[in-house]
Amino acid sequence: MNNRLLGWLTLALLFQACSPDSPNETDSAPATSADFTASMPHQPGTENMALIPGGTLQMGGDNKQAAPNEYPKHPVRVDSFYLDKKEVTNREFKAFVEATGYVTVAERAIDWEELKSTVPPGTPRPPDSLLQPGALVFQATNGPVPLDNVGQWWQWTIGANWRHPEGPASSIEARMDHPVVQIAWEDAEAYAKWAGKRLPTEAEWEWAARGGKEGAIYSWGNEPVGEGAPKANYWEGFFPYENTKADGYFLTAPVGSYEPNGYGLYDMAGNVWEWCSDWYDYDFYKKLEAKQANAESEEAWNPMQPYQAEKVLRGGSFLCNDSYCSGYRNARRMSSSPDTGLNHTGFRCARSL
Repeated sequence: MNNRLLGWLTLALLFQACSPDSPNETDSAPATSADFTASMPHQPGTENMALIPGGTLQMGGDNKQAAPNEYPKHPVRVDSFYLDKKEVTNREFKAFVEATGYVTVAERAIDWEELKSTVPPGTPRPPDSLLQPGALVFQATNGPVPLDNVGQWWQWTIGANWRHPEGPASSIEARMDHPVVQIAWEDAEAYAKWAGKRLPTEAEWEWAARGGKEGAIYSWGNEPVGEGAPKANYWEGFFPYENTKADGYFLTAPVGSYEPNGYGLYDMAGNVWEWCSDWYDYDFYKKLEAKQANAESEEAWNPMQPYQAEKVLRGGSFLCNDSYCSGYRNARRMSSSPDTGLNHTGFRCARSL
């Protein structure tokens, strides 16, 4: 891969500070998720969901690791709602695909005319050999590298998708109870509608992650992630080249592998980043709307990705580490374009009362 193309991928496909990937489009998939969910209703109950009691969330950063977009800390009234106890698994997503014929973003042909609207003007068109369905996959480096260039550990991989998270040679056959990954926001939304649910708002997600512990840094409390018994699936060692796997896993872990939080929710820290319904607004917390009951951002703005509108991601992943991305903190905010999937991004669903 030449340096110019790597630079294009890094700029166009990676979301701020922690992750990346590729927008894809095709006429072979439904135009919108509503096109097929309307014709294939699926309305289960709330089994395997936790009832999250309403209350007032003190939303925002809790310690010195907090980023500017986590301030100011502010009160938000959150109504009671249901939330999946665990992240959606490969088994569950496979059932959805088999029932609907849905084609995920990473499996669709790439439309350069659509893609170039999300990158800086004048960005050169990549060769057709690279404009093929696929996704970016994490690759550990051989040793220490500067942490300001995510292109050093992400590799564009043709044929990578939810069935083959690390590329065509990989498989989910032995990982059916792991969280599904390489899922774009629109893929997650489509599944949620089919399941008779929805994606949680950012405020709901943070309220649920805190598990009733006001002001706690993590879903389990304030004890540092590396102390005591394993608490989450995260990067242990020196990112991005050495992972001791003290928590038992290099990539994803089966959902529910660690103790739940106070609301009975598993993996609210680490394992995979989780999509929320909100548009990502870097300065949302500074606006009056952020303090409204059940607040949800409806405008998108990210100064680090000015050419694309992004959705919120929460919870961190198996790649997060205090030296690089403390994504497993309750207040940590991340974002990516809604047509982007990664091999450390998944989701769970919510349901209103």
